[in-house]
Amino acid sequence: MTAASAVEAVFRIESARIIAGVARIVRDVGIAEELAQDALVAALEQWPESGVPDNPGAWLMATAKHRAIDLVRRRETYARKLAEMGRDLDGAGPEPGPADPDDIDDDLLRLIFTSCHPVLSTEARIALTLRLLGGLTTQEIARAFLTSEPTVAQRIVRAKRTLGRAGVPFEVPYGPERAARLRSVLEVIYLVFNEGYAATTGDDWLRPALCEDALRLARVLTGLMPREPEAHGLAALLELQASRTAARTGPDGAPVLLADQNRARWDRLLIRRGFAALLRSSETAGAAGQALGPYALQAAIVACHARAARYEDTDWAAIAALYDRLAALTPSPVVELNRAVAVSMAEGPAAGLVLVDALAEDPALEAYHLLPSVRGDLLVRMGRTDEARAEFVRAAELTRNERERAMLLDRATLLDRAGR
Repeated sequence: MTAASAVEAVFRIESARIIAGVARIVRDVGIAEELAQDALVAALEQWPESGVPDNPGAWLMATAKHRAIDLVRRRETYARKLAEMGRDLDGAGPEPGPADPDDIDDDLLRLIFTSCHPVLSTEARIALTLRLLGGLTTQEIARAFLTSEPTVAQRIVRAKRTLGRAGVPFEVPYGPERAARLRSVLEVIYLVFNEGYAATTGDDWLRPALCEDALRLARVLTGLMPREPEAHGLAALLELQASRTAARTGPDGAPVLLADQNRARWDRLLIRRGFAALLRSSETAGAAGQALGPYALQAAIVACHARAARYEDTDWAAIAALYDRLAALTPSPVVELNRAVAVSMAEGPAAGLVLVDALAEDPALEAYHLLPSVRGDLLVRMGRTDEARAEFVRAAELTRNERERAMLLDRATLLDRAGR
């Protein structure tokens, strides 16, 4: 491995920790990222001549912190910053490595909460989180979300400016604010995973790299917040969903529905990790006197599928009951649609169709392609194939994912042929 490739590999792994460690000193994530980049440039200049250090991550951290200290020294507010840091900077030089691993964990947690601050739009939170914590380049983020690089770059720049103008402190909030901010953090990680698990637009049904980034962030969060039930709940949900990845597409990349998936291809290690995370969520919730939260309930639903050796063995009554609890906790049309599917499997398609038709006028589902898709499934099971074909065509018109559109049109065509 060349020195340049070593620099790139180490920075990819360590960048979030470096930025977090430096941000604690300068109290600005934008400046912290710039200083981390400066350390990267220094490594690219020095390592080819001096060789790769024994602890390259510590070298990068020490270099970035040293530059941060120099920057603080030059500021007019040096005295105030000196008091905040609580240590004498005059004798501080590049450190051989982090003095206390717990401090880095705290810094990472501060960085996560800062990147996902509600003052930012959802799109900005996602872009900034993937950049600072996921280590993705602007080009990679743009490619993942099928957005132009300038758009992503502007989102990141504006997000940093917004955080600065709003005076968002680089800290982990406490009390009610912490609970509210944690919801934002979990939401961002979940949205990143979902975009990889079922891409909204484009030619690919799956984007595994996004799923992996979200899963890694969820695991980091559980390590940093071991007593937060919903952090474990989200990790459980993502582990269990990710376990199906290999079975969710065919050799040509076409989607494979849950009923048709080869469960032997489900990743048993991820399933075990998901079960363990769900148990920790339940235990931590119980210790705090809390009920399972929405992510843990969704994980419990996916766990029902993971426990079934065959699709026919699925405990749909249990899933319907879990959706009842989820709907009571976080009511939404999408939850109700999923509940209708579970009810249709537990009680028959007619019962599910009643619930689906009750959602037909909900404006939130007007352009949601899964509403006609689910209705088409129920109509097929009831033998109303002409109506079902029309629903699949409508669903194909609404989706923006080419793979999903092709699958829906194929289903409509098969029904058309069967009716001749």
